[in-house]
Amino acid sequence: MRGLRILFKSFDISVFATVLLLSGLGLITMYSPQATDQYFETQISWILIASTVFFVALLPDYRFLRLGNASFYLFIAITLLLLLVLVVGEVTLGAQSRFNLGIFSIQPAEPAKLVLIIVLAKYFSKRHEAIGAVRHVVVSGLYALVLFGLVFIQPDFGSAIILGLIWLGMVLVAGIKFRHLALVFMLGIVAFAVLWQFVFFDYQKQRIMTFLDPLSDIQGAGYNAYQSTVAVGSGQFLGKGVGYGTQSKLSFLPEYQTDFIFAAFAEEWGFIGVFGLFGLFGFLITRIMWYAVNAASNFETLFASGVAILLVSHFFIHIGMNIGLLPVTGTTIPFLSYGGSHLVTEYVAIAMVLAMSRYAKIQKNAPDNGALFLSDR
Repeated sequence: MRGLRILFKSFDISVFATVLLLSGLGLITMYSPQATDQYFETQISWILIASTVFFVALLPDYRFLRLGNASFYLFIAITLLLLLVLVVGEVTLGAQSRFNLGIFSIQPAEPAKLVLIIVLAKYFSKRHEAIGAVRHVVVSGLYALVLFGLVFIQPDFGSAIILGLIWLGMVLVAGIKFRHLALVFMLGIVAFAVLWQFVFFDYQKQRIMTFLDPLSDIQGAGYNAYQSTVAVGSGQFLGKGVGYGTQSKLSFLPEYQTDFIFAAFAEEWGFIGVFGLFGLFGFLITRIMWYAVNAASNFETLFASGVAILLVSHFFIHIGMNIGLLPVTGTTIPFLSYGGSHLVTEYVAIAMVLAMSRYAKIQKNAPDNGALFLSDR
């Protein structure tokens, strides 16, 4: 009974319905009326698993993350997993980024994003009054750099970029000074130059060069990006209909279940469908930020903001590379793209935001002696 009461207090049906609807749109995009699609069938299982995990993740009292050392232990654990995957991980499409467990695979870079949000939320919430000091920017950057580096060398360039954006976004939310921000950008430019000269693989350089001149190598590095823009444009206003996208279903568009699912969706649903997709994401991010503004403490505010940054970064980078505005980096779109690791991570992140809203309600109704929890506002 107590568990049911906790679920009732934490559950936001509008948020869960939106997440489920987005997952359903991705599932429908994978469907083909002409043939049985293993991606479609497998994704149904992942949605059911993610939904179950969502309700389980509503139950814990997450205040232990800001009051103890649990966040640091999570950081150590995910760092070890990222190191381990470089040793025994399965190589897929040139990246050694996942553990093959037989019936399914786990990609530790996905939960690493959530762990980074937790670690940064804990770090900044305890130092919010002195966040202007440059040492806090540096220390928090080191946390992000460890995960960024381990993911980058897999190589998983898309997830590494997301980790960097999570750090940058949360530093901005925490209150970085503008001169420190300028320093960060200068260091970023220097780091990019070093990466270009000594770290980037030839195919990664080619993707960036193709981004600058998309028509320079249509049959090679620019093929995916070109076919993606063709798919998006061919959807026109009303789309071609569910299951009848020629670019995706006839295999002109590679990886349409994952990296280019927005293009496949736009082709079948058209401008009207894309407009609705933006509306659903806009509503979801608005609700998350509402929870951030009304949170019980700085930790919960920063955590919810970090989750919003995670989703927005994925959303716009994925769409940007699908319409030719950004280089192709292999970034999924939240809730729509095929895959279990990112889907479960996203459902858990949303559930944690909702679960933390219980503390705000407790604080609002509590006496002023502060006995119920330690506030760090």
